[in-house]
Amino acid sequence: MVRRTSRSVRKYTSTHNSPKSNLHRPQPRPTRTIVTRSQCPTGGCFFHRLPSEVYHMILDKLSVLEISMFSMVSKEVTRSVVEYISTLAWRNNKIIQSFHPSTFPEQTSTIGHYRNLGLLFKRCTLLQPTKDRLKFIFSEFSQIPCFMLEQCLKPDCTGFISYGVFLQTLIAGWDELECHRVFNFVCDLTHLLQKIEIVVTGKPGVRWYQKLQLRLFCRQVLLDPWSNEAESQFWLMQLLKPWPLVSQAHLLLTLYGPLGTMGWQDLVEKGLPHNALWDLARAILLLFSKLEVKGQNSNSLVAIFKELIVIPQPWHVENVARLLVLCGSSLCYTVLASKAVNGRLLEISRLLVYIILVCEKDGYHMSWAVKMVQNLCKVFSTPPERFCFIQQLENMFSDVTREFFEFSVTGNRPEDRETFQSLSILLDSCARFHTKFLHIFLK
Repeated sequence: MVRRTSRSVRKYTSTHNSPKSNLHRPQPRPTRTIVTRSQCPTGGCFFHRLPSEVYHMILDKLSVLEISMFSMVSKEVTRSVVEYISTLAWRNNKIIQSFHPSTFPEQTSTIGHYRNLGLLFKRCTLLQPTKDRLKFIFSEFSQIPCFMLEQCLKPDCTGFISYGVFLQTLIAGWDELECHRVFNFVCDLTHLLQKIEIVVTGKPGVRWYQKLQLRLFCRQVLLDPWSNEAESQFWLMQLLKPWPLVSQAHLLLTLYGPLGTMGWQDLVEKGLPHNALWDLARAILLLFSKLEVKGQNSNSLVAIFKELIVIPQPWHVENVARLLVLCGSSLCYTVLASKAVNGRLLEISRLLVYIILVCEKDGYHMSWAVKMVQNLCKVFSTPPERFCFIQQLENMFSDVTREFFEFSVTGNRPEDRETFQSLSILLDSCARFHTKFLHIFLK
C-alpha cells in the first residue's frame, strides 16, 4: 500500500509541473517587429507625426545648407522640405532680394547664400523630371527684379552674379541634354533671344544700355561662373548658334569687346593696349578650341574674324594685329594664310609689319614673328612667289615707317609725340626682326 501510494504521487507530480521545474525550462522570448518608414502607421517618418507648425519651427532653426543635407534623408523628408520652402514665409525670409550691398563682406555673404540655395534646390528636386524641376525652381526667383534684364538701374548690383552662382551650383554635373533644356528655359523666361536680336541687328553706337545689360547678364549668369573650359564653351556656343556669322561677330564684340561707344570708336581710331582686347581673344580661342567637335571649321573662324574687325568700321591695323597675336600662332596663321591663298599680299604685309610692332611693344619674342613669316612662305608654291612676298614685306616696312614719320612732323601735340615714339619702336623692331630673320637663313 505504501509503495502504491508513493507511485501515484510520483505520477501526479509528473503530470502537473511544479514551480520549481518551470525555473529550468526556457521561457519564450517576445518577438521584436521592425517597422520601416513605409510600414509606419502614420504613413511617414517621425517628423511627420509632429504638427506642421512644430516641424516648421524645427526647420526654421536650420541653415539653408543644413536643410539641403536634411532633404536627402528620405523621399518623405524631401517632399516635406519642398513643401516647406514653397511657403511664402520661407521665401520672404530666405530668398534675399537686396543686391546692392555697401561693403564687400556683405556682397560675399549674399553670393555665398545663393550658392547654398542652389545646392538646396538641386538636392530637394533631385527625383523630379528636369522640366518640373525648372518650373518649380525658377518660379521662386522669377519675380526678383535684379535677376531680370533691364529691370535694375544700380551700377553696383550683384543680382546677376548671385544668379549665376545659383545656376552654376544647381546644374553642375547635369548632362548636355538637360543643360540644353535649362538654356531654353532661361531664354523663354527672360526673352533673351529677342533681346539679343535687337542688339545685334541695331546700328552701332545705339542702345548702349541694352548692350551693357545683355553683356552683364550673359557674362555673369551664363559664361563667367564656370571654371571648366568645356562648360564655358557650351554656353557660348548656345548663345551664338542661332545667329548668322555677321551677328555672331557682333554678339562676340558686345560680350567681350571694349565697353561703351568710346571703346568701339577707339578700335577704329587708335591702337589699344592688350588688356582691352584680351577678353575678346580669350573668347575666340574658347569658341574654336575644338572645331571638329562643335561642328565648326577654319572657314567659319576666318569669316567671323573678318566680320569682327570691321565693327563698327574697319579697325586700326594695330588692333587687328594685336588681336591676332593674342589669339596665338594657329589662328594668326589661319587668317594670314587665307589671305595669302587669295593673293592679298599688300594686306598680309601690312598686318605682318604691325604684328612685328606689337611683338616689340608688348614684349613678345621676335622669333615668333619670324617663324610666322617662314610658315607663310610655305604657302607660296614657287620661288618667284616667295621672293615677291618677301619683297612686298620689305617695301611695307618702308611705307609704314614713312607714314609714322609724316604724322610725327605735323605738330608738337601729345598724340604726335606718341606717334614719334611708335616710329622709334618700329625702327627698333625692324632691326630685331631682320637680325633674327637673317640669322635663321645664314645658319
